[in-house]
Amino acid sequence: MKIYSYTELETELKRLGYQWPSFHLIGVRSKANVNNKFDDHFYIIQGPMFYGPFTCTTNPGRHWLLTLMNPKGTAVLKPGQYVDTWKLGLHRGQYEALVQRKPITVYRDTDKDETAEEQGIEDTGLFGVNIHRANPSAISTFIEKWSAGCQVLNNPQDFAKLIKLCKESGLKDFTYTLLREF
Repeated sequence: MKIYSYTELETELKRLGYQWPSFHLIGVRSKANVNNKFDDHFYIIQGPMFYGPFTCTTNPGRHWLLTLMNPKGTAVLKPGQYVDTWKLGLHRGQYEALVQRKPITVYRDTDKDETAEEQGIEDTGLFGVNIHRANPSAISTFIEKWSAGCQVLNNPQDFAKLIKLCKESGLKDFTYTLLREF
């Protein structure tokens, strides 16, 4: 997967007509879309400071693609910019993460294969699609149950950096932009 510079991300967001807030989060979904692997990238922009890429997934894992949690299908976040849509809170009541606070749009993948696809009906609402980590003490290789549509960092140290920077920002709400690899 391509690694992007600050300038490349800023140019792409402007080209798409998106905001470039002083603090925001960017996910880039890999064209390779390797089944059940953390093959996407996550960036943090803090003014002129730039962190990343951190390895993540912007897709659900194999488990949830084969075993639908929602009868409409497994959530695959639609690329776009979601302004002030996440806040600090508890992921599944267990640990601090960024939790969804405003509606988002997902594709509902219903074909029960191992590939997360941007297909199916679009569904907009509050689904508990959070930005969180996988394993708390080790780098995860496979997505499996770590994501049913959430944006998940696989390295707990990278995730700790994300939470630290979010707290230090003084913001209550966070903007996340999901791009396709370009």
